Amino acid sequence: MRNRPLAIANGSAVPFGDIPQFETSIFLETILDATAHSWNVSAYFGMPDRDETTLLCVLTRHTEGVIWVVGAKTREASFPSIAAICPQVQLFEREIAEQCGLKFNRHPWFKPLRFHPSLVPGRDAWGRKSGEQPPVGVMDYFQVTGDEIHEVAVGPVHAGIIEPGHFRFQCHGEEVFHLEISLGYQHRGIESLLQGGPHPATLRQIEAIAGDTTTGHAVAYCMVMEALSGIRVPPRGEVLRGIALELERLANHAGDLGAIAGDVGYLPTSSFCGRIRGDFLNMTAALCGSRFGRGMLIPGGTRFDLTEGERDDLLARLAEARVDLAGAVNLLWDTPSVMGRLEGVGHVPLQTALELGLVGPAARASGIKRDIRNDFPYGIYRMTNIPVASAFHGDVCARTMIRWQEAQKSMDFVEEQLRQMPAGNHAAKEPCSVSEGKIAVAMTEGWRGEICHVAVTDASGKFSRYKVVDPSFHNWPGLAMALREQQISDFPLCNKSFNLSYCGFDL
Repeated sequence: MRNRPLAIANGSAVPFGDIPQFETSIFLETILDATAHSWNVSAYFGMPDRDETTLLCVLTRHTEGVIWVVGAKTREASFPSIAAICPQVQLFEREIAEQCGLKFNRHPWFKPLRFHPSLVPGRDAWGRKSGEQPPVGVMDYFQVTGDEIHEVAVGPVHAGIIEPGHFRFQCHGEEVFHLEISLGYQHRGIESLLQGGPHPATLRQIEAIAGDTTTGHAVAYCMVMEALSGIRVPPRGEVLRGIALELERLANHAGDLGAIAGDVGYLPTSSFCGRIRGDFLNMTAALCGSRFGRGMLIPGGTRFDLTEGERDDLLARLAEARVDLAGAVNLLWDTPSVMGRLEGVGHVPLQTALELGLVGPAARASGIKRDIRNDFPYGIYRMTNIPVASAFHGDVCARTMIRWQEAQKSMDFVEEQLRQMPAGNHAAKEPCSVSEGKIAVAMTEGWRGEICHVAVTDASGKFSRYKVVDPSFHNWPGLAMALREQQISDFPLCNKSFNLSYCGFDL
C-alpha cells in the first residue's frame, strides 16, 4: 500500500490502481492535516460495489497548484465523521450517506441532503428501504429557543421564475440568529445518467448541469475526455474555448451587477445591466448559435470556428458593451445611498470562508486569492495570465466589486484573444477513444467559482463513476453564514450577492 497521496495534474488521467488506499484512520488524518494547512476538499465521494465502498477524496492547494487523490475502502455500515473538525466535508458526508448507505458517526447535523428515493440496496443510513420516497420537504431544522425567538420560513416556492429552495430563519426581532438552507427538491439524477457513459447524450446532459454555466461544465467534461483519450486540443480551439468561458462570465457578472442594484432599488444600473447582459449572451450566440453556449464544445476542441468578419463584429460589439457596462456600474459607486446599502452587509470573515472552503468571487471577496485559471491553469490559461481580483471585507459590496473587476479583466482577455487568434484547426482530427481503468480529474473556473469533474472508467472504458462538484455546493453554507446577525430584510441582497445555483447543487 502506498503511504503518500497520489499527485495528479489538472486535466490528466492516471491508472485507477495507482490511487493509494489508506486505512480509515490514515485516510481521515490525511484530509484533516491537509485542510488544516490551507488545502481544499474539491471532491469527496463514494463508489459502492456489493458489500464494499471505496471512498475517494480530491484535495487541492492553490498556493502550490497541487492536486492530491486519496482513497479508502470500507466494508462497514458506518464511517467516522470529521465534519465537526473540518466543516468543508459536512455536505459531502451527507451526500455519501445518501448514495452509498454509509452512516457517518458523530456527524454534527446528520440528515438527508436531498429528497430523492433511497439508492442503496436494503436500508440506507436513515433506515429507509431501497426505493422508498421520503416526504419532500419534511426534515428537522435547527431551532433557537426562547420566548422572544420567532421562525420565518421562505420557500420552497418563490415569487419568481426560479427553482425551489427552502430557507428557515431563526430571528430575534429583525436580527437573524441562524439560517438553515434546504435544497434538493428537484433531483434530476444527472450523475446517475452519466454512469455507464460516455453516451451520445452525455455532453448535452453535462451542459444542463447548471444552465447558466454551460461552458464551464462542458470544458471540464471535454478535459476529462481528452485526458482519457490522449487527445490534444489545437491552439485555435483552446482560444475559442477561453473566449466562450469569459463571455459566459461576463454575461452572468453583468446580470448580477444589475440584479444587486435592483435589490437596493437603484433602477438605472438595474435596467442598463439587464440589457447589457443580453449583449454578452448575443456574443456567445454569434459563436455557436446558442446564447448559453449549447453545442459550442466537443472533446478535442470546438464545433464552431470564427471567420475574420465574425471576429471583427465581436470586437465591435465588445467595445460597445465595455463602454455601456462601465457607465452603468460606475453609477453604483457614485451613489452614496447605494453604497450605504452594500457596505457592511452580509459579512463573511476570512477564517469562516477558509473553514467552509468557499470558492469563486465569494471566496475572493473575503480575501482568498484562489482562481483555477491561475492556480491550476488549463487550456489557453496556460499561456495567458489573468490577474486575480480579490478584496478583504467579505460583504455585499466586496462581492459586487469583485464582479466588476473580473468583468473588466474578462473583457481585456476576450479582446486580446480575438485580436491574436492563431491559425489552424479549431478541433483535433483523431477520434475520441476512452481508456479503461483510469481516473481523470478536471477543474475549471466557472463564473461562480471552482468546477471539479472526476471520472473513473471500468475495464471496458465506460464511466463506473462520474462525480461533478458545482461551485454552489461549496458556497451555499457561506450564504447561511452571511446572514448571521444581519437584518432579515437583507436576505434578498445577500442571496443575490452569492447568486448560487439550485440545480447545480442537486445532481
